[in-house]
Amino acid sequence: MMGYYILMGLIFLVSSYVSKKLKSKFDHYSKLSLRNGLSGKEIAEKMLADHGITNVKVISVSGQLTDHYNPKNRTVNLSEVVYNQRNAAAAAVSAHECGHAIQHAQAYSWLQLRSAIVPAVGISSKLSNIVLMIGIGLSATGSILGNSVFLIGIVLFAITTIFSFITLPVEYDASNRALAWLERKHMVTREEYAGSKDALKWAARTYLVAALGSLANLLYFIMLFLNRR
Repeated sequence: MMGYYILMGLIFLVSSYVSKKLKSKFDHYSKLSLRNGLSGKEIAEKMLADHGITNVKVISVSGQLTDHYNPKNRTVNLSEVVYNQRNAAAAAVSAHECGHAIQHAQAYSWLQLRSAIVPAVGISSKLSNIVLMIGIGLSATGSILGNSVFLIGIVLFAITTIFSFITLPVEYDASNRALAWLERKHMVTREEYAGSKDALKWAARTYLVAALGSLANLLYFIMLFLNRR
């Protein structure tokens, strides 16, 4: 038990560090203006056009680091600062989200798999913690029903953990596509490219830490279940 708390404490510290580092990186590269003078919106539209994608719209959404690609309505959603600004951070984010649109257009297998299990993940994320807590409480009394409920909770939690690991190749591939395009089309200078690459590297690490944290929790629940059988 103590080992679990130590591990989760370390993961929490690493997660906090990566999140703060990501924010500081984006703040830093937001001050690195693009020599080409293009905004995040313009870069996104150009990247989509270069890949022959004409059925995806680039729109602005409120919030910070709320950028995402929506495969349902085929929109690249850029936060207001990314949408309007003309810097290395905006270039990196807008190109990354377009990377997801390109994955969708080219039927990238990992994105298809992630999209396929989204409905199951939506249910699992809402129910897993509740079912786990009920199962742990009942199993502590020696109830056979409690063990069954506990196992169901573990299966639900496992679905969200699997989803977090499937997300990793999707995110890394989108960043690789973004950086390759920015470099190939000479959209950024060497300094701007280095800034974009660094920013995306730290963004990817947030997904990695989240996946490892979810795996650590899953293994703990499995060990707890085995010890109570």
